[in-house]
Amino acid sequence: MKIEVNNLVKKFKNTIVVNNINFTVNRNKTLGLLGPNGCGKTTSIGMMLGLIKPTSGEVLIDGSNINNIDRYKILNKINFASPYIELPKKLTVRENLEIYARLYGVLNFKKRISEISKDLNFKSFLDKKTGELSSGQKNRVSLAKSLINEPKLLFLDEPTASLDPDVGDFVREYIEDYKANNEVTVLLASHNMKEVERLCDSVVMMKAGKIVDNGTCESLIKKHGRENLEDAFLKIARSKDEVA
Repeated sequence: MKIEVNNLVKKFKNTIVVNNINFTVNRNKTLGLLGPNGCGKTTSIGMMLGLIKPTSGEVLIDGSNINNIDRYKILNKINFASPYIELPKKLTVRENLEIYARLYGVLNFKKRISEISKDLNFKSFLDKKTGELSSGQKNRVSLAKSLINEPKLLFLDEPTASLDPDVGDFVREYIEDYKANNEVTVLLASHNMKEVERLCDSVVMMKAGKIVDNGTCESLIKKHGRENLEDAFLKIARSKDEVA
């Protein structure tokens, strides 16, 4: 699925949170949405998911405005994961995944839950209450929830936040393998620049609600005269200029 963001603006009262942004994510590509905390990334994702109505501008999914089309016809092809949105704590992992599988219309959901729990290595705690899991376990379950319907459009908001290096690498490798074996478009918001370099075909950098730079990781590193994306990100984030 293709995403086109055109002249997107979001105001909350008198505050402009997202200020006239434009970008495209082509089918089967991964775009990194980067920027410091409070730059408008999460609000932008909310508008792309159709959860937040733009003040102006539009989000097109395969050419159709997300706010005008019958979203129920495409929601089964979209999913989202974030470690900051917790699943119901009193339900077991299996119960949570079953509920989401049913909501997304997954037909053979028991088989799908078995497959995804094996792939992400959490069969051993399928029947444990979600609220009793460690941060790393919760992140894997959150990722499983986002893939339960085998989406064609996947939004990942800091999927490896707070994970130890081993589990974080496991999750990144799984995302790479899943992307390689499935036709899926991914939008990744992350503060981990090595993760972005590893997973993303291109990046968009936001600052104070605006897009201040974009391109491939390699082109941005070269443009800003740095050795890696993290140093390029820091230069842009600390610049006093509106546009890097």
